Amino acid sequence: MVNTASIRTNESGTLLAMIEERLAEVRRVIRDTAVDAGRDPDAIRIVAVTKTHPRTTIDACRRAGMCVFGENRVQEAIAKFSDIAAEVELHLVGHLQSNKARLVPGLCTHVDSIDSLDLAATLSKRCVMANVECRVLMQFNSSGEKTKSGYATEKSLLDDAPRVAALPGLKLRGVMTIGPFTPDAARIRDAFRRTRILFDDLKTVLPSETIDTLSMGMSDDYQLAVEEGATEVRLGTALFGLRGSADTGPQGEVRS
Repeated sequence: MVNTASIRTNESGTLLAMIEERLAEVRRVIRDTAVDAGRDPDAIRIVAVTKTHPRTTIDACRRAGMCVFGENRVQEAIAKFSDIAAEVELHLVGHLQSNKARLVPGLCTHVDSIDSLDLAATLSKRCVMANVECRVLMQFNSSGEKTKSGYATEKSLLDDAPRVAALPGLKLRGVMTIGPFTPDAARIRDAFRRTRILFDDLKTVLPSETIDTLSMGMSDDYQLAVEEGATEVRLGTALFGLRGSADTGPQGEVRS
């Protein structure tokens, strides 16, 4: 008779070992890249993006010491995180539809993809009703790609920023961007550099706010992001490998 419990234990142990090995490598790359750029490696956080990955991957990741996760869709986040929401820091890194904002409070501690004042106001209303505070980032479309969400210009983001910061139930912490889907490192670096300058400008516009998060860089470009000033990188494939087509598609919103 096959011992299924033993098989599950072995599979769990193998998954944990793989994640621990990949996490150690990612941390080494971040450390070396940051030091070479004259930055403090400890100032850079990793968000483990678990979209399309099962709960077993999340559990193994937590055993490896990670507690900061990212999901693209609220419905998927509900299915995988509802019972552990109080024990982790969960970021919504994908586009949030206004009609799904009611599902965020009590589930996601962070929404990293605010792309309009209307969306921010809707989320604010839901957070106030639930008596919770949600930390948010304003998304900038630094690549100019029409398939991506985010503010189209620096000016439009900076114009809305004071209004977003004033909304109850929200705590504005910075800016997020998704680099262009291209092998051209110069284009990616330019997009990240523009976003870092925007991040610095946001701190000037809101001197009384704690603007401390510059979220940019995914599995295929996080080294460039660290070089250009990212304080937070969003990694999926680099930690967990590929799972299904979502990780390999051409659209920035589904890469990690």
